[in-house]
Amino acid sequence: MSDSDYTPPKVWQWDSESGGKFANINRPEAGATHPKELPVGRHPHQLYSLATPNGVKAGVMFEELLALGIAEAEYDAWLIRIGKGEQFGSGFVEINPNSKIPALVDRSVEPVQRVFESGSILLYLAEKFGAFLPAQRAARTECMNWLFWQMGSAPYLGGGFGHFYAYAPVKIKYCIDRFAMEAKRQLDVLDRELSDKAYIAGADYTIADIAIWPWYGQLVLGRLYEAGEFLQVEGYENLQRWAREIDARPAVQRGVMVNKPFGPPETQLLERHDASDFELRTQDKLEDSDG
Repeated sequence: MSDSDYTPPKVWQWDSESGGKFANINRPEAGATHPKELPVGRHPHQLYSLATPNGVKAGVMFEELLALGIAEAEYDAWLIRIGKGEQFGSGFVEINPNSKIPALVDRSVEPVQRVFESGSILLYLAEKFGAFLPAQRAARTECMNWLFWQMGSAPYLGGGFGHFYAYAPVKIKYCIDRFAMEAKRQLDVLDRELSDKAYIAGADYTIADIAIWPWYGQLVLGRLYEAGEFLQVEGYENLQRWAREIDARPAVQRGVMVNKPFGPPETQLLERHDASDFELRTQDKLEDSDG
């Protein structure tokens, strides 16, 4: 039966064979599927993540805090391979019942604090360390406007456009057209906002930029879904300028490597436990030592 012939039944039934690339990790209920404790390192903050756009936010935030000289922001980053269902282990579900990366445990406070949802992690760390979040009410509100814009908008880009354009088992014109239109509208929103200011919330670099860049910045830089030509991303000149400037920040360059199991080996840092890991423990170094 073709999609055009499909009529929804009165009661939906889950078909485990459907779902395309990610069918093996999707299911219609929550909770753990297997017992598995999470590893714990020596630093105050334990990050459990993967370098998807949402995961990159947390890695960049920690590296930006450390770049400011805030030693208390040291962290261990542990790889969660979502393609293997590790987000459904009992330890991970305990810190994020929604089974999505990234998730954070702050062991420097009593009681120990869990933090899940990438926007919540950014806000938690910004408030804890007094960085990348304006103190003045109007500027803080503008920053929060854009942080929440990203959290609400990116699902249309990722689960909408990205899924149907790059991952769905069949190409459905209606779905691709619907979400490509929305993706381009969102790109235009950002491009217009960046026409007369350095960063998305104003003159200063904030958690709003850290939230938006891994999705929209990497999209216009040609790193998401191989869709740059399709979406004509070069036409968004203000957004391109902003994306390149953030991409050049050393902390961002480190942050995108954290918990990254794909791409060139020299860009993959599967676990991060010390600043020296970026020089000594990328996959190319580990593979050379194994050889």
